[in-house]
Amino acid sequence: MALYEHVFLARQDLSQSQVDSLAATATEIVEANEGKVTKTETWGLKSLAYKIDRNRKAHFVLLNIDGPGTVVEELERQTRINEDVIRYMTIRVDEHEDGPSAMMRKTERDKKRRSDREERD
Repeated sequence: MALYEHVFLARQDLSQSQVDSLAATATEIVEANEGKVTKTETWGLKSLAYKIDRNRKAHFVLLNIDGPGTVVEELERQTRINEDVIRYMTIRVDEHEDGPSAMMRKTERDKKRRSDREERD
């Protein structure tokens, strides 16, 4: 089976529970097509480099997928239909990254820097 990373951007006006349900729906699509989601990460609400459909921010979600190519075809088809998703990208990878992704490590590093700064004040 092939390994994929699927990242989608959800509209900024969605609540966190709605974003989680989008990720759960994507997981159900993958599992219904004989695939498996090995990791799901929600990166949170982040600013975009430019406006997309009048959105300046978006909720970012990463799914690590293990499955055949038909899984990706169906997932992208369903994602394209969904009005809450403003962008998505799926890439094939040789292996999935162990532990948290680079975005999660950056978030943790930034939180640590803020707390260190607050302790100094």
